[in-house]
Amino acid sequence: MKRNAKVSTAVIRRLPRYYRHLFELQQKGVERISSSALGKSMGLTASQIRQDLFCFGGFGQQGYGYKVESLREEIGGILGVNQGHTVVVLGAGNLGCALIENFKFNANGFQLLSAFDVNPELVGTMISGIPVVHADQLEDYLRRTPVSVGLLAVPMSAAQGMADRLVRCGVSGIWNFTNYEISAPEHVVVESVHFSDSLLALSYMITQRERSGDET
Repeated sequence: MKRNAKVSTAVIRRLPRYYRHLFELQQKGVERISSSALGKSMGLTASQIRQDLFCFGGFGQQGYGYKVESLREEIGGILGVNQGHTVVVLGAGNLGCALIENFKFNANGFQLLSAFDVNPELVGTMISGIPVVHADQLEDYLRRTPVSVGLLAVPMSAAQGMADRLVRCGVSGIWNFTNYEISAPEHVVVESVHFSDSLLALSYMITQRERSGDET
């Protein structure tokens, strides 16, 4: 399959949506779907879907559409869900614990290995079968166990320091939930999740609709 190295960020951001939506279609027993039907169910145009998928080679056939299972497998391969990625959680407090207990890491191609914390009440315990190790042991652990991604759920004051430790230990990516804009070298990918940004965007859209309604 031909792949374009210059894929836009917007296209990359839509790939997980395709992957998730195709799974939902599979669960409903849908075996084949056209680009127009797929676009309608996702709130996108058929042209947009064809352009996005064309970035990674040819999928589907004109007049035949896409085979849902095959397309999902192809997109999963592009996203790297079959690469055996591993992840550790830094910070097993409320947020870290919630992610460990509820987020489906395996379904997204990641094996959750361990959590790290400094709280003596947490160290040595298990959260949903995941051991909580003292943060002082992070470097030793990462020397013994290759880890792809470190998930940061520590306080903001500890975010950069923990990120630096992960970088020095050779992780490929950092999933940052700290609301702190950490810095990392170019060879380390940082994906920051800002709940406040999402909520404020929602606030903006609600406000605009309310103002529009007041003007009518």
